[in-house]
Amino acid sequence: MATQAGWATEAPAVNNTASFEIEDATSAKVALDSNELSGIGLPRIVGNSAALRRVLGMVRIVAPTDATVLIQGETGTGKELIAEAIHKCSDRSNGPFVKVNCAAIPAGLLESELFGHERGAYTGAVARCIGRFERANRGTLFLDEIGDLPLELQPKLLRVIQERQFERLGGAATLHTDVRVICATHRNLNEMVEERQFRADLFYRLSVFPIELPPLRERPEDIRLLVHHFAMDYAARMNKRITSISEQSMTALVRHSWPGNVRELQNFIERSVILATGAVLNGSLPEPTRTTHDDSQGPKLSAPVTLEQAERSHILQTLQQTEGVVGGQNGAAAKLGLPRTTLIAKMKRLGINASQRSEHSGALAPMSSVYGNAMQKDRAIARLVFTEL
Repeated sequence: MATQAGWATEAPAVNNTASFEIEDATSAKVALDSNELSGIGLPRIVGNSAALRRVLGMVRIVAPTDATVLIQGETGTGKELIAEAIHKCSDRSNGPFVKVNCAAIPAGLLESELFGHERGAYTGAVARCIGRFERANRGTLFLDEIGDLPLELQPKLLRVIQERQFERLGGAATLHTDVRVICATHRNLNEMVEERQFRADLFYRLSVFPIELPPLRERPEDIRLLVHHFAMDYAARMNKRITSISEQSMTALVRHSWPGNVRELQNFIERSVILATGAVLNGSLPEPTRTTHDDSQGPKLSAPVTLEQAERSHILQTLQQTEGVVGGQNGAAAKLGLPRTTLIAKMKRLGINASQRSEHSGALAPMSSVYGNAMQKDRAIARLVFTEL
């Protein structure tokens, strides 16, 4: 794309460094070119990977339509940039592009932010307020983190998307709006629908044209271009003459997993430019992402457990301490602050019963395994010996 030819390319290595000096969007093969998208004022999307090109191809297809778009991807992958690109390449490009982060606005205020309110609609509403849907008329409304939209607001959003009409909070007049809706989320809406945390009808309405943004770890070929782009951008802002980066550092950056994706990489390069004292960019590389397969990396984190699992584990630990005694002054019920009958009822509900005995009398399972998988928990329970039930 000729209008966006302001990115740095990589020159051949000199003295084991990669140069930043040449600016040539053609040789850099920046993903946004005249064959993919066109238009003045498009956001800068840097990359040349096949995965990113597929996304941009989908943007080119859907942009001229009025279809609702659902952009999904991890935090920091650039969902807002894709939404803005869709708007800029559409027939609504001359209209407003209004953004709302559903996770950043308290649930009690979000309805007013979206639909507006009349004077006196609630305490503190001293004047009429125009909502985001009205502001975005004849333009595009970008709803970021749509997975955090409260359930009680989801039917209202579905209605305004389908019927293009709504009422302000505290108002009786029905208002009409001509808005294209683009949504984004890092959450798995399919799972949220199954868990009844997100309405199925709204999900199907939003996902008319889904776009999945790949994480940075799946397109390492884009990292070099992004490093060059961010380094030159921040060097220019800070009036620093940075011309190269050591190939060793670049290789380490390409190999890093970048769990925070492009945003994390951008922040790292900004910090490196701030600390740079010479022409060669260097910086303390991000620590490798810790995995559960390397015991030398430190203690492993326990997998999340449910309230019922935690309760069961606590009872088992107490029974271990009391050697299986439930009642009495030093029994598990007394230690837990429960009546003996209440504890017995809980044990039955949680599957802790007298029939699960060990072949070795008096042997108790080590409780470090309780937070493990189901087989480990059952094995721990099977080794308990109850002296009183």
